[in-house]
Amino acid sequence: MGLLDNYFGTRHPDEGVAPRTPLEVRSALLALNGPGVPFAVRNGTSKEGDLVAECRLPALRVRLRTRMRLDAAKREVRAVDEQWEVSLTEHVRGQHSRGPADAVYRVWGKELGPDGRERKVETFRFETREMKDPLRQAVLDAGWTWRGVLFRL
Repeated sequence: MGLLDNYFGTRHPDEGVAPRTPLEVRSALLALNGPGVPFAVRNGTSKEGDLVAECRLPALRVRLRTRMRLDAAKREVRAVDEQWEVSLTEHVRGQHSRGPADAVYRVWGKELGPDGRERKVETFRFETREMKDPLRQAVLDAGWTWRGVLFRL
């Protein structure tokens, strides 16, 4: 295990898990799509990679994307996370970042408490783990390594 593997979220499958074919790994990742899932997995373009998992949070003006490339020779899925945060004003440019996406996005509101005083309450919450953990687990269950990368897939 390399020095930055822990930082980038690299995980290896358990001992004794038989590695599946690249087609089975791809199918397992695409099978994560469905109702109630906060993200969608699709085939990627030549620039994006083999597969792309994408989540849009319109209430927060945030878009999260995990690009994945299947490396059959090494039996690993190389993944890079990207985040876009759109600015609320036209004078300030939105932010784009790449790298491990471990964040919690929240929206807060106000409501009256039982004592009649206003209090702050969480009205929306999304953790990036809600997207990343199922992707990573599908790869590990297939006997492949999940390798987080920063630049090149």
